[in-house]
Amino acid sequence: MNDLMFGRRAKTGEPALSEAKTAEAKAPASTVPMLRLDAESSGQSRSSAAEAVRAEVLRRIDPAAAAAMQREQLRMQLEAAIDAAATDVRAQLNTREQAALAIDLVDDMLGLGPIEPLLARADITEIMVNGPDQVWVEINGRLLRSTITFRDEAQLLNVCRRIVGAVGRRVDESSPICDARLADGSRVSVVIPPLALDGTTLTIRKFAKERLTIEKLIGLRTMSRECAMLLNIASRVRCNILVSGGTGSGKTTLLNCLTANIDHGERIITIEDSAELQLQQPHVVRLETRPASTEGTGEVTMRSLVKASLRMRPERIIIGEVRGAEAIDLLQAMNTGHPGSMGTVHANSPREAISRLETMVVMGANNLPARMVREQIAMAIDLIVQVERLRDGSRKIVQVSEVVGMEGDVVTLQELMAFHIDDDDHADMVVGTHRGSGIRPRFWEKAKIWGLQGQLAEALGYQGMPA
Repeated sequence: MNDLMFGRRAKTGEPALSEAKTAEAKAPASTVPMLRLDAESSGQSRSSAAEAVRAEVLRRIDPAAAAAMQREQLRMQLEAAIDAAATDVRAQLNTREQAALAIDLVDDMLGLGPIEPLLARADITEIMVNGPDQVWVEINGRLLRSTITFRDEAQLLNVCRRIVGAVGRRVDESSPICDARLADGSRVSVVIPPLALDGTTLTIRKFAKERLTIEKLIGLRTMSRECAMLLNIASRVRCNILVSGGTGSGKTTLLNCLTANIDHGERIITIEDSAELQLQQPHVVRLETRPASTEGTGEVTMRSLVKASLRMRPERIIIGEVRGAEAIDLLQAMNTGHPGSMGTVHANSPREAISRLETMVVMGANNLPARMVREQIAMAIDLIVQVERLRDGSRKIVQVSEVVGMEGDVVTLQELMAFHIDDDDHADMVVGTHRGSGIRPRFWEKAKIWGLQGQLAEALGYQGMPA
């Protein structure tokens, strides 16, 4: 007890480390779907007596000593401290209220405050905090507003600073936008005032505790078994693959699954803004960009890492998301002895993905003629896999297109497989089938070398392909 509590009792009138205020949640419209948690989990039932005890405990503790403790050790000491504080302020709290308050305080000091219960739920895939009074979640592709709120803006801001500080980054008025990750790899984005007008915005894209595989994606109807066979073969024979889709469509998840077919003897280098990829191969080098320091120095960009990776003897280069001038270096790598490289890009269709790549190449090399840029793209990219989040919240591969070359000044694509929606009315569910085009792909000869031409023909639904 002495190493944490009562080491420095606050003087009379000394301000508490955290004000005991309860934020009043704005009443949501009746049409807004709600995720209602029990009172203890949401922290909304704290009485004035509990808040008084919270303030008293916070005045007595040493934050540095608390931060250095293990979670269970801190909880036990806080329970004893809460009991003592309740006696001092003459507040009546039962055992359950004291235990709930102790968990609250532990979450505040070591965790992510009131959203800790949301992080523990496996069915929640995204958490969106729009200021201290609004917390939204995504479950099965649908958005729900939760009953959880933060006490005030200061508590929310402290949580955000704890997250970004853990990965050596900062968020303040001079740097109000920051991307980071949690210990489990979940992606985090923070925007604070004055840029966020209604209070600090925190978005957490959770990682599933159980890693998704191709088989599980088939079970979720993200793809058919034939579509999975096509992509497995393309990955195995070292086609350069670009996964295209909108925000939250499942690009990174699919990219993770596609890497499962990479041989364990290959040297793979991953490059990301915020490390999310979870490759299972033994020989993986993971690189991550770094923002500039407070003095504006020390920034390491994606393009710098791509250039550095070329001197590290990679067999495959995997970029979490191509979003800037690094596109030209990635295309050069694909064209100069690194087949089987992969990446993702934000685009609404394979054709738009080509256009976006062209734009990003120009950002890095604006003196290249447009035709030369398109030739580089046509030579480098083999497959574009389009993923989409449909109206029912499900995520599906809607198109697999092959880049076959140039016709005049236009990059030519051919569709190998597409998702066709059934005409029948299935209420809120989108039902359809993946159908192969039966077209012989350009990488047929590669598949033949690997002895996979029969499986490729079966996947594309064309039994007449020559062996």
